[in-house]
Amino acid sequence: MQRIVFPNIFRIAVALGFAPTAALAICDVEYVVQPSDDLFKIADEHYGDRSRWTLIYYRNQGELVGPSAVPGVTLYIPCPPEGEAPVDVVAIPSPEVKADINFLTGGGYAPFADQSLPGQGLVTELLGAAMEFAPSPVSHSVTWENDWSRHLAPMLDSKEFDMGFPWSKPDCTADPSHELCVKFHFSEPLLVVPTMLFVQVGSDMVFETDADIIGKTLCRPAVNHTHDLDGPDRRWLTDDKITLLELNTPADCLKLVAEGRADAAVLNLFVGAEALVAMQMRDQVEPLEKPLSEAGLHVIISKTHWRGTAHLYRVNAGLKNLHESGRFDEIMERHFEVFQEKIGE
Repeated sequence: MQRIVFPNIFRIAVALGFAPTAALAICDVEYVVQPSDDLFKIADEHYGDRSRWTLIYYRNQGELVGPSAVPGVTLYIPCPPEGEAPVDVVAIPSPEVKADINFLTGGGYAPFADQSLPGQGLVTELLGAAMEFAPSPVSHSVTWENDWSRHLAPMLDSKEFDMGFPWSKPDCTADPSHELCVKFHFSEPLLVVPTMLFVQVGSDMVFETDADIIGKTLCRPAVNHTHDLDGPDRRWLTDDKITLLELNTPADCLKLVAEGRADAAVLNLFVGAEALVAMQMRDQVEPLEKPLSEAGLHVIISKTHWRGTAHLYRVNAGLKNLHESGRFDEIMERHFEVFQEKIGE
């Protein structure tokens, strides 16, 4: 691999229309970002194709925030995979471009969505990649609002933003009156994650069958759904078979378990593990091996959005293509390695 800083003559050649074609891409090199650069321009100069800026982005995430780049930073320019077909339109616009689809999300939801995380979180990166693989890709933007209570109303139901993510889907068949079921459509899941029982280390709490949960006290953050505790096959809440405590945060529930005031905390595996590490409680609380349930994380859109069907089709088709391409597995593996390193496995 060689390091390269393009002289002015190269930029003049590009301006005159002599950009390299994809077949003659200038790649497997290092490039020093110039003051007028962004990733669209760099991709155009190296690949002859602005839409391939994401190849550079995903190989240099520690140096980048979206498609912008800091002058003087050295980036690695990878070669496109053999046989990869270029996309026609960029997936994320530069700041001055108005996006065709405006997504809304929030931080503080590691490892899924947070601006401090690689790729701004696992789900954020999966959605961005899915938009690349969507039929006839269009531009999109992501806005961060860390007050999640504002997302559904007024920001999404008023169509101030087109779509929001990531949201768990309630059982709309069993509970059609749920606010999310009444007002929003759901995409196919961006990701399906296990919901675990986090118990006190050394406790006799087990979960082999549903009968093991009867009479137990469970804790769950109040913002989470409860249909997996009260579905047609369980009815743990309806028939008063368990006691459910709903506190503010995963950390609150884990603390309750550590103190022996709840038998288990019901948490998404990743969220629970992140909270254990943050609270330095790994020697006090641990997850049981068997998942209690699984939950999908989805994109939502208002049922009154005039382009709801088209936007959902684009996201779902992009997700399907993302899986088939193998890119989904690559993103998952990379984030899981970071997650394992963080929790010390």
